[in-house]
Amino acid sequence: MTASIMKGNSPVEIKKVSISSKRQVTIPQKFFKMLGFGHEAECIVRGNELVLRPLKEGGGGEFSEQILEELIREGFSGEELLHKFKERQRMVRPAVESLISEAEKAAHGETKSFSYDEVFKMEE
Repeated sequence: MTASIMKGNSPVEIKKVSISSKRQVTIPQKFFKMLGFGHEAECIVRGNELVLRPLKEGGGGEFSEQILEELIREGFSGEELLHKFKERQRMVRPAVESLISEAEKAAHGETKSFSYDEVFKMEE
């Protein structure tokens, strides 16, 4: 049986699952399909929560064009370009996760947040 609650403005679905003696958990089929799980998942500890989310195959390419353009402008080419590209591409996910974490803290009032006007205030 699945329960639904509201967390802030977002509906949250909850389903109790069993953990096997080998520490295995079965993802409910509804959640598996809804979230687009494939053959791998990402397991994250966030505070006192364990977050299990689909691992997007071929991920990390969200900013590929921008990264390449920047590296070419910086004068990289050949093997050096490839090395620098991979290096910077690995930095994208941690940076995005950090931004999300900061946004969540601001949303929960755990850090100072800024209004739209404070962020985009026109210089006078």
